[in-house]
Amino acid sequence: RRRQRQMCIRDRMRAMSDDDIFLSRLKLLIIMAKAYLKDCPIGKYRKSAIIENAHHVFYHSLKLVSKAAFFKNHDLKTQLSITSNDETDKEYVFHQRVQLLSVMAKALAEDRLTGNFRKKALQDNLDRICETLIFNFHIKDVEFLKVA
Repeated sequence: RRRQRQMCIRDRMRAMSDDDIFLSRLKLLIIMAKAYLKDCPIGKYRKSAIIENAHHVFYHSLKLVSKAAFFKNHDLKTQLSITSNDETDKEYVFHQRVQLLSVMAKALAEDRLTGNFRKKALQDNLDRICETLIFNFHIKDVEFLKVA
């Protein structure tokens, strides 16, 4: 009986896409940046995790923006292309903020993000990203988290 239930759950699960991994890495980067702002210690392993995640988030975000721009310029409608210009602009600004977060996270891991002004800029950027994620949150985004 238990085995049947496990097989049923496995059948409903889908493979994680690159976008799922991007979202997971972005959320982890947000958590690590917020921990830094609360003066949690950053050891060697956390520093390397921040740098690795920042790298992946930056380049995946760049890839998403490039794909969306390509489809928009060629009037192709796909999942990545957004129909209204306002939504396209919001998506573009969101990805710019994500890329900025990646750069700032790498800087903090390398002890180059010092001073209250830079920490405030990091906090403001985190707040805007989190605000966007909350408003654009869909229940389907939760499904892949149930794997963990």
